[in-house]
Amino acid sequence: MPTYEYKCDNCGHTFELFQSMSAEPVQVCPKCNGHVKRLIGPGLGPIFKGTGFYETDYKNKSNNTSKSKASTKSKPSSTS
Repeated sequence: MPTYEYKCDNCGHTFELFQSMSAEPVQVCPKCNGHVKRLIGPGLGPIFKGTGFYETDYKNKSNNTSKSKASTKSKPSSTS
């Protein structure tokens, strides 16, 4: 179940609510009973748990360092 973030139009109070996707959005602020709007959040990326998933998978550090060295060497020096 996702966590939704809401903001009150009246008092500016922001709060998060853990709801199912089929639940109706909250309409009333818990502090002042004003109207609230659901905010659009960035969401989360997938989380892989268990054996076989490593943080360093698909990261080729040797290519990144060689590219950065090559780009600094290929820049012409400016002479005035």
